[in-house]
Amino acid sequence: MREPIRLYLADDHPIVRRGIRDLLETEPGISLVGEADNGRDAVAGVEALAPDVILMDLVMPEMDGIAAIHRIKADRPDARILVLTSFATDDKVFPAIKAGALGYLIKDTAPADLLRAIGQVYRGEVVLHPSIAQKLLSEIAGEPPAAAPDPLTPREVEVLQLIARGQSNQEIAEALTISVATVYTHVSNILSKLHLASRTQAALYALREGYSSL
Repeated sequence: MREPIRLYLADDHPIVRRGIRDLLETEPGISLVGEADNGRDAVAGVEALAPDVILMDLVMPEMDGIAAIHRIKADRPDARILVLTSFATDDKVFPAIKAGALGYLIKDTAPADLLRAIGQVYRGEVVLHPSIAQKLLSEIAGEPPAAAPDPLTPREVEVLQLIARGQSNQEIAEALTISVATVYTHVSNILSKLHLASRTQAALYALREGYSSL
């Protein structure tokens, strides 16, 4: 039996934290290992507890969520962060994704969808609220890449398409009948060739260039 996903929660609203605690009591596959009501404590808590997934609000005292994401990713590049916030404005969405958040949800997300998203982020998948995905696509539509991308091999194109569908490395390996280590190499090559920093950016690139669709 798989160990529960160890979740750390950062949100400055007690009622939100209470609601999420109550929700997680119905989900044995996720265990809340710690929480914070400000970004500074969230950074310290993540460092001490090394959770599997961090559920992060963006507007908090002491240190905002975006700064906290930067700090956490600097210390733990493999940290899997899911943003859950009330804000879908450009000044929140783009910096959070650029800082390294793997997912971005709005607080009107249904409880079942939030639980599903925690599992997806745990597996390394990209999770975006539909309005956020559309916003990001609109922002990058027509923009040239920072540098001309190197051509992808047919296999790398297949991997990119599966990334855009939210597949984890394990799921890509099973779909293509290759090892997870080989998938990891392909993903690294894709990010390098396309001059991208994350799987989220790769998924958005695939959507923009027509390799996949929403």
